[in-house]
Amino acid sequence: MKAIIDCNSFYCSCERLFKPHLKNKPVVVLSNNDGCIISLSREAKKLGVTMGSPYFMSKQLIEQHQIAVFSSNYNLYGDISRRVMDTLHTLLPQSCIEVYSVDEAFLDLSHVPADELLNFATQIKDTVETWTGIDVSVGVAPTKTLSKLANRFGKKRTGSNRGMIILDTPEKITVALQRTAIKDIWGVGSRKAFKLQELGITDAWQLMQMPDEWARKNLGGVVGVRLIKELRGEPCIDMHDPLTDKKMIATTRMFGCNVTDIKDIKEAVATYVSRAAEKLRRQHSAAKIINVFLVSKSENADQRHGPSDGTHIILPTATSVTGELIKPAMQLVERLFKQGKVYKKAGVILSELVPDQSIQANLFVPPSQNSRRLLMSAVDNINFSMRDDMVKYASAGLKKNWKMRQELRSLRHTTRWEEIFEVS
Repeated sequence: MKAIIDCNSFYCSCERLFKPHLKNKPVVVLSNNDGCIISLSREAKKLGVTMGSPYFMSKQLIEQHQIAVFSSNYNLYGDISRRVMDTLHTLLPQSCIEVYSVDEAFLDLSHVPADELLNFATQIKDTVETWTGIDVSVGVAPTKTLSKLANRFGKKRTGSNRGMIILDTPEKITVALQRTAIKDIWGVGSRKAFKLQELGITDAWQLMQMPDEWARKNLGGVVGVRLIKELRGEPCIDMHDPLTDKKMIATTRMFGCNVTDIKDIKEAVATYVSRAAEKLRRQHSAAKIINVFLVSKSENADQRHGPSDGTHIILPTATSVTGELIKPAMQLVERLFKQGKVYKKAGVILSELVPDQSIQANLFVPPSQNSRRLLMSAVDNINFSMRDDMVKYASAGLKKNWKMRQELRSLRHTTRWEEIFEVS
């Protein structure tokens, strides 16, 4: 059996953790630059606030109902996420845990006897909630896809088994499939859902009954076949599936203000390259191609200058070293920047990723340069433990006039001594 443990309204739950007066009160959290609503509590949803809606469009409703609003506090959320995952590692072997996102993890419970599944899942849920203060829901089923489906229903469950559902019989699975709309299946995006609805398939039960050959033709080949088999209860997506490694890494941000100076754009892009390179090293990969794009502000529409124009650089050797990626990124910025334009966004995309242990070496590069990877590892360790880019490249700038707005950010109680939570 597989399980997924999911933190409920995670960003909102993190904000409530140090503000108990907000328990059972409506709360929303905003995206970068306080643009859109990216997390909302159940109470806020009942009042009509919708996920992904622009903040300025929901502001009247928010003020009318006195909904608490926060800017994204990624330092706090990342640290609480680490605590949740560390708690799971005290309950299960590392090989049985796959961290899927900042607020979700898959668990392999194949070693747990069937008659003990409920007690074991309950123990996991109660321990995480007690040790971290974050409410979680748990879905258990024969496959990853079915466990995600179970989790959706578990979130709505109340009573003694609040937030938990175990699909351990064909009858339970059938009912859950019949009650799941096609758009709510893990792995079915909006475009694919629209296509399936045009073919007359509106729920998971109908999709599950389609033959493999039909799935291969209409659902993207092998991926579609795996999806249907998972709905049938046949495990096809293993724990730590290598297909989950990213084939492309991007870091993009809206500027906190309109930017017209190339110096500010270079600083922003250098910062984004640093973030992308960290992600690259985290999955033990190296990149062969780097793209940079800029988005300018115009009266009629946004104008994007970058990969769509074929603007990219193929590196002589795949690399994950930040400095080796910043240099070509600066060259691309110089090509793209147009004097007199007003820019509102920039981004970096790394592609043609390869494992960092199998990089094709350059005969004309001195072997000593390979030690830069060790330097990057040291820099990552320092920045992770000290935060706030304690060690960074000078090209990323110091003042950062372009940085994103976080006007409603709460204190970083768990990662800053000067902001540590005080109890009076």
